[in-house]
This record gives sequence, C-alpha cells and structure tokens, in this order.
Amino acid sequence: KGKIYSLMGPSGSGKSTLLNLLSLIDRPSSGLIKIENKPINFDNHNDNDILRANKIGIVYQQDNLLPDFTALENIYLASLAAGNNKKLSTHKAKNLLKKVGLLNRSDHYPSQLSGGEKQRVSIARALINNPQIILADEPTGSLDIDTAKNIFNILKKQINSNRIIIFATHNRFFANKSDCLLEIVNGNIKTIN
Repeated sequence: KGKIYSLMGPSGSGKSTLLNLLSLIDRPSSGLIKIENKPINFDNHNDNDILRANKIGIVYQQDNLLPDFTALENIYLASLAAGNNKKLSTHKAKNLLKKVGLLNRSDHYPSQLSGGEKQRVSIARALINNPQIILADEPTGSLDIDTAKNIFNILKKQINSNRIIIFATHNRFFANKSDCLLEIVNGNIKTIN
C-alpha cells in the first residue's frame, strides 16, 4: 500500500487478464487470490460483489460510463451499489467532480464529454467508495499526450498510505513515473525497478 505500480507488456501478454483477476471479475484457473490475507471464494459471487464495491475501484481504457446517466449519476450509482443512501452518495459524487475539475459538467451525459472528461468521471467513480485498491487498465491509452499527463497526475494524487494503485500501460513515460515497474514477459511478472 502507499505506492503506484505500473504493469507493462506487449499486447496479449495478460495485463488486462491480471487486472480482471485482481478485480475479482475473472476467476483464476489455478492458485488463489487473497485480499487482506483472506482467500477469495469465487463461488460466493454476492460477497465478491460487495468486496469489489467497497474495496476496489476500477478505471477502464474505454470509460464504461452508462450513456443514459449524467456524469454525477454515473459516479453516485457506484456509491449506491455499495449500500450508501442517495443523499450521501450525491454529496460524495459532487465533491469528487470538484476534485477532478468537472463540477460544471455534472449534468452532462457521456456523449457530451470529451475523452479526458470521461476519464476524469471514471476516476471519480472509482474513488467514490474510498477503495484500498485502484486498478486502471490503460487509463491514458486513447488520449492525447497532454490530456494523458493530466489524467495520470490525477491518478497519482490518489495515493495514500492505505491505498495501492496498479495501472496497465504501453507508455514507458508513465510507467517510469510509478514507484515500481512490473513487466509481464512470457506469462511471468518481473520487477524492473
């Protein structure tokens, strides 16, 4: 915890698969995953959904925002899914939109937002339940370099002593800005720094 890790490797090396395993979306074919030293039971979908909602924030390359909901709604729905009431969820979502510089775009739908704005909404959504783990799959991959730097800096500012961030990237510039660079080569993970 307290660090940001980058995960590099060629296309098809397993970066997204590893993030899907860590987010409990995919089930490992062998071995096990532990969170807080407790093994995950992949047959217990309900507990895993609750664990994911409360402890894991996910940022995708393609923002995965719900098109029929505003920026504010896309964020607070994640808080409602974790069992919070609408008033608290809305308050937290507004604070996060302010934090990522988009409070003035609260009522805009994803189709009305730029790529960088959508990624900032996605980061806010990933943060709403104050997760201990943030997983980001190529969060800057489809953005121009200036917007990508802005998104990366917002992500990096989310580090605290109780949180770990792992992001997959093809971009060595961003990978080198992490605390630890991990590389997937032939199905194995190597620590570079």
